[in-house]
Amino acid sequence: MFETGKKKETAVLVGLITQKQNEEKITEYLDELAFLTETAGADVLKRYTQRLEHPDARTFIGTGKLNTIRDFVKENAVDLVIFDHELSPAQQRNIEKELKAKVLDRTNLI
Repeated sequence: MFETGKKKETAVLVGLITQKQNEEKITEYLDELAFLTETAGADVLKRYTQRLEHPDARTFIGTGKLNTIRDFVKENAVDLVIFDHELSPAQQRNIEKELKAKVLDRTNLI
């Protein structure tokens, strides 16, 4: 095996638990997203979930959860934050601005 010296990207996964989903279902979705992420060449460091009735219009998740993810991203030099749900372009920009990391949704990853 040849050493390329290229650092593997790291990722954090984020899923939203709504009325229509339970924790078991979101775990299944995040397992699939982790597989897709690893297939694309990134290591998944952590998963976050949040229970919300409706996604936040500005940042998709709540401010407290966003701050928690931001702290983890900063402390661990995370490259990617991948959401299991489709984000609007505005949400993606707002989240990237807050987290100072590249943000993708499931559609972008695939």
